[in-house]
Amino acid sequence: MTTSQHKNQRIGVFVDVQNMYYSAKNLYGSKVNFRNILKEAISGRMLVRAIAYVIRADVKDENTFYDALEEMGFEVKSKDLQVFFGGAKKGDWDVGIAMDVMRLAPKLDTVILISGDGDFSDLLEHAKSLGCRTEVIAFGKTTSRRLVEVADSFIDLDKKRKFLLNKVN
Repeated sequence: MTTSQHKNQRIGVFVDVQNMYYSAKNLYGSKVNFRNILKEAISGRMLVRAIAYVIRADVKDENTFYDALEEMGFEVKSKDLQVFFGGAKKGDWDVGIAMDVMRLAPKLDTVILISGDGDFSDLLEHAKSLGCRTEVIAFGKTTSRRLVEVADSFIDLDKKRKFLLNKVN
């Protein structure tokens, strides 16, 4: 049974910042308007936690960006970009996001994932098995079909320009 949105739902918002950043940059040459995405996610419901997961890469203005996320109401969790011998780089929060969703799911009515990464399909199925409604907000063109199928609702950011900011340099 799929539940619908209502104002008394306790929600948790989990943002895969790298996934969103690269989708907006590659699709539109723009940056993501995380303030508008958070507002859309909450939709008048009771926000329990909003967590933005970021990778620190010693890039110009990244601390300003992280501060801005906090001012918007996000709790920012960061980890350093790993650079391996030979120059390969890795930075993702998949396991961290999954662990936080599992820890918080018993306190939530709705889990809102802001990412198009198909690796989260099993996570959403598990959250649903615990009784949570699941919602995905992401750019449809870069979102896994499986993720869309598993979610109770999907908001396609490709269809609304209010989720994009200025062009990336």
